Amino acid sequence: MEETFRHLIGPDSNAINWWQMCIRGSLVFFLALVLIRIGDRRIFSKNAAFDIVMSIILGSVLSRAVTGNAPFVPTIITSVALVALHWVLALVAQKHHRFGILIKGQKILLVKDGQVQEKNMRKQKITIHDLHEMLRLNGKTTKIEEVQEAYLERSGNVSVIIRNQKP
Repeated sequence: MEETFRHLIGPDSNAINWWQMCIRGSLVFFLALVLIRIGDRRIFSKNAAFDIVMSIILGSVLSRAVTGNAPFVPTIITSVALVALHWVLALVAQKHHRFGILIKGQKILLVKDGQVQEKNMRKQKITIHDLHEMLRLNGKTTKIEEVQEAYLERSGNVSVIIRNQKP
């Protein structure tokens, strides 16, 4: 059985032929689907640097299994271990707020009651022009005075809360 499997996927080297790479690619494709379903959708949702790093590493590791640049079975086992680690860290971050902030980051206040928070803007390297663009796109406003709060979220997106307009 192992010999048949080895013949189908080829050697663990660059000496695999086109059809062995196709078989490897297909196996990795289905494994990646299973890993994403088991690991949680957030792995590829780009919620935080934590998730982005995981998706990059997982893609890199799995690509090595497809091309034969790394042993197939150990690479698959490593991929499963990485998804399990991501899942465990996300669970710990959910239970322990400080740990969550450490690995996922936290929101940064950019505007409060119509006032730009200059210190936070400088720390995040956001210009006033960047802020205006974010307000137009996410707050549907061009006036900072109309903004109750605006946050740079952990995902890198900006959320905008518009002040209640008096009639």
